[in-house]
Amino acid sequence: MSFLTAEWKNLAMANYAVDPDILESYVPAGTELDFWNDRCYVSLVGFMFLNTRLRGIRIPYHVNFEEVNLRFYVKRREDGEWKRGVVFIKEIVPRPALSWVANTFYKENYETLAMDHSWEENDDLSVRYRWKKSGKWNQLSVKAAKSHQYPKTGSEAEFITEHYWGYARINDRSSNEYEVTHPTWRLHEVRQATIEVDFGLIYGNEFASLNDVRPLSVMLAEGSGITVEPGKVISVNKPDTV
Repeated sequence: MSFLTAEWKNLAMANYAVDPDILESYVPAGTELDFWNDRCYVSLVGFMFLNTRLRGIRIPYHVNFEEVNLRFYVKRREDGEWKRGVVFIKEIVPRPALSWVANTFYKENYETLAMDHSWEENDDLSVRYRWKKSGKWNQLSVKAAKSHQYPKTGSEAEFITEHYWGYARINDRSSNEYEVTHPTWRLHEVRQATIEVDFGLIYGNEFASLNDVRPLSVMLAEGSGITVEPGKVISVNKPDTV
């Protein structure tokens, strides 16, 4: 049985190029950074969890909720093939029990903050996610066309959306690995984006430079039903230092 099932809907993604050296200390054992066109990416992603079930059970007050995360991209070689995955710098949710489950069972870095969202559909589709830290509201919002299409093969959009494994660092020699399943997502054409985020305050000083740069791209994915499968620990043999 899947550990978690849900729908992820209206995923807003702001994608930034960063110096790979910034991420080296976050790379889980057994993985390496994944690049697209020689660029190293981090993505700020906001979306909704809907119809969430843990081991098939709906938990009261934890069925529908927002999440915002900052993530980057890695890959792992296994049995001659590459597994492409994501690593989360931090995931923000509005309920403390959600943070406890993810931090305990998947060794993630969840934080509980006040959050809200709005969706509006008129001539276009407007999606906004907000979260509050140290008395300050941050937001990621987009306006996009209601029509959508699948990403082109080999495109940046395919790279950002087609990573199906999650990795979390346990220590220098081991990591947690879990599979996330979903169909290919269709993407709306983004026409306008507003990003008001204190990256340094929320994610650490090494990410403060994102306050002053524009993302390389902003996307809005339709989303779908997903599963998160039970995780396993992967270990890597490293020589002892003297």
